[in-house]
Amino acid sequence: MLENIGERIKYLRERNGMTQAELAKKLGITRSAVNAWEMSISAPSVRNIIEISRVFNVSSDTILTDRDICTADITALSDNDRELVLRLIDALSREK
Repeated sequence: MLENIGERIKYLRERNGMTQAELAKKLGITRSAVNAWEMSISAPSVRNIIEISRVFNVSSDTILTDRDICTADITALSDNDRELVLRLIDALSREK
């Protein structure tokens, strides 16, 4: 389990084969800011958390909490198919 925001950002960055400098460039900030987050010297702003979640295609909950939240884009599905997917997720969640 990753203990803090900095560890989760570092994990996501490394999992995606990205350097601190590359992440910083995508976010429009300095590499030292990314380094400070990863070392828990400072924390990203809400705006940066939203941008990080977009860069890594994860929910902001994944960055803010120790829960691994999975997301899927189902907007291209028909209304009936979306309803089926949501019902399946609900049924599987209740089985736990």
